[in-house]
Amino acid sequence: MNNKLKDDMTDGLFEAILKLENIEECYAFFEDICTINEIKSLAQRLEVAKMLEAKRTYTEIQQITGASTATISRVNRCLSYGSDGYKLILERIKK
Repeated sequence: MNNKLKDDMTDGLFEAILKLENIEECYAFFEDICTINEIKSLAQRLEVAKMLEAKRTYTEIQQITGASTATISRVNRCLSYGSDGYKLILERIKK
């Protein structure tokens, strides 16, 4: 865990997210707390992670998601050297 990230306010945000009960509540909360572009960027990164895990090429990922090679590279770095957050959620999504 990144100690630069962890603080009481961030804990409060994550605790609030864990209280959401369904996709409609997620849409309502995230639409209020984030811009549409921020939500779309998060969704894009998750899709990039799924595609990288499926061994898709950067070119395929870029064409399908519209993500830049810099974004794809960043997600790939996180999958290889990050905190395993992507790996955790990708495993849970598969179930």
